[in-house]
Amino acid sequence: MAGGHTENAIVIAAPMELVWTMTNDVESWPNLFSEYAKVEVLHREGDMVRFRLTMHPDKDGNAWSWVSERTANARTRTVQAHRTELGWFEYMHLHWEYAEVPGGVEMRWIQDFRMKPDSPVNLEQMTNRINGSSPGQMKLIKEKVEQAAQRAGKS
Repeated sequence: MAGGHTENAIVIAAPMELVWTMTNDVESWPNLFSEYAKVEVLHREGDMVRFRLTMHPDKDGNAWSWVSERTANARTRTVQAHRTELGWFEYMHLHWEYAEVPGGVEMRWIQDFRMKPDSPVNLEQMTNRINGSSPGQMKLIKEKVEQAAQRAGKS
């Protein structure tokens, strides 16, 4: 059975260091993303952080939560992550890439996953959900990082 794959990117008009620092500060994600209600850091070791993410409740009142492990490499400006509590996924691997481009920093999110056979959501539905949500979250992050860059430039 084939897995799902999504790839989404946005250019943020801000310096690399600011984009990198703000988007990899896991504790601040509830302020950066609109879909996350809470982050609980469970363990840190070097560049690796294991944390529990909890989303805002959905229309049925479910506050989805899972544990992920994420390793950021500042030298290559990449992040490798995966869910350690899989829920409805057989696997979920995430790769973030950052590249300096004309106009700022391109932030790219690549997700590879497969749904469990008994999942209430099939592969196509989950792919559509991720591709429906990621661009909006990226736009929000872009706005917040660019605002921070403007504030830093004025101080």
